[in-house]
Amino acid sequence: MKNRSLTRRSIRSRLGDRSQNRRIALVAGILAVLTAVAGTAAYLTGRADSSPTAATPSPSPSAASTPPPGRSSVPTPPSTHDPVVFAKAAADVLWSYDTRTTSHQAELDGLKRWMSTEHEYADWGSVNAQMPEAKLWSRMRSNAQHATAKVAEGHMPQAFKSAMAEDPGAITEAYVYAVTVTGKQTIAWRGGGAGAESRSITLGVQCRPKTECTLTGVAPQVAP
Repeated sequence: MKNRSLTRRSIRSRLGDRSQNRRIALVAGILAVLTAVAGTAAYLTGRADSSPTAATPSPSPSAASTPPPGRSSVPTPPSTHDPVVFAKAAADVLWSYDTRTTSHQAELDGLKRWMSTEHEYADWGSVNAQMPEAKLWSRMRSNAQHATAKVAEGHMPQAFKSAMAEDPGAITEAYVYAVTVTGKQTIAWRGGGAGAESRSITLGVQCRPKTECTLTGVAPQVAP
């Protein structure tokens, strides 16, 4: 009887360990998606795929030889401890640009100010992937292309909230929150423009206690 009791306790202990491991794996998996550590080749809608190349003709030599001012049109990050408020502001920045007044490098520099300084959690590559490359930016500039955004709402995805409910303490390591933002982007260029198109994006936002929120990355897929 004693050996049987020990065996039952051992089984229960192993099952408990497996359950705990599943919770840890789930939370770790979500955080990995948020910071896009696994890669960003399939980055979601944003700057790169929202800039219609068909409406952006090749620049004339004179247009390409005159760079825009070096200042950035990217605003400074908001001072907030609310990940949803920060994510909505970040989405607005990612969906807005003005090639008429901002160089490609200045735009990158402006976006970097939004990033977390904790390199183990920050994935700059996933944010950079939202921008057109320098050559495309030059073509867009020759056509005075610019875009504005209108953010509709932001929320924490259900999968993220469920994981946090399973293990509330898991967030305390990185304090990275998943936030999905929806809205519309309107693109215009010299002599024309396109209507507003729907946009959705899931961002990783780091908000440590008593520390203002920062951006950690863009998830490769939108989480509902």
